[in-house]
Amino acid sequence: MRVSAVVLTWNSARSVGQALAALRRQDGLLPTELVVVDNGSVDDSPEIARQYAPALVIENPRNLGVARARNQGLRAAHGDYVLLLDSDAVMAPGSLQALVEFLDLHPRAGVAGPMLVAPDGTLQYSCRRFPTLTGKLLRQLPASWSARAKLVVDEEMRGLDRSRPQAVDYVIGACQLIRRSTLNAVGLLDERMFYGPEDVDFCLRAWQAGWEVWYVPAAVVVHDEQRVTRRRPGMLTVRHGLALAYYFWKHRYLWRRPAVGVRTVTATPGEEGTA
Repeated sequence: MRVSAVVLTWNSARSVGQALAALRRQDGLLPTELVVVDNGSVDDSPEIARQYAPALVIENPRNLGVARARNQGLRAAHGDYVLLLDSDAVMAPGSLQALVEFLDLHPRAGVAGPMLVAPDGTLQYSCRRFPTLTGKLLRQLPASWSARAKLVVDEEMRGLDRSRPQAVDYVIGACQLIRRSTLNAVGLLDERMFYGPEDVDFCLRAWQAGWEVWYVPAAVVVHDEQRVTRRRPGMLTVRHGLALAYYFWKHRYLWRRPAVGVRTVTATPGEEGTA
């Protein structure tokens, strides 16, 4: 199996059909294995997923959290590459092919992420430096304030040339293509993080294990970002905060990010990335 796609749903009936239909339209990569993990939805998400057979649909009786549910999909997947995709992320034609070809050409690259854009075409800052506690606190301010904070600008890599592939600290989990051998070396997502930052943690562990993380703009994904913790503050917000606290405790830092990863390294066609 060349590629496995793992899609997580949670009350995603409004968006998951578009995400799965876009996956089926990707060219040149069949057979592609599709695994959908539903996290206790009370809408029609599982039924919609079954319309895109052949698909393995795993239904959880309740919300088990992002990392635990995605790990269910990772364990069920058989592909040489595994795509983690949010149910609100729609891949443009040829984007999966672009990610796979990039990893094929760059054997030290273990994780690749696409350019993410909002439905209106606005760029999303999907490749970033490892977070600091100060940066996280600043990003909770109103957008008009946090956008001017130098540390936020730096952590979101807003000055990056996003027209070219770049090695970055991490790419967000809305869409990540992960090499199977990287998964074998790094392990699964940390299930002690219920909702974020399991994607940051995985990329940091990948760098620590000698793999590289790359931003690949030839792949484009329209991401209708939900930002549930801001729209409906509640227990999920608390769990997100606890997961962030655990992340900083696990990696033993608050203010000064780990001395792994890279700042800006540009790939040329056929050139192996360097860390």
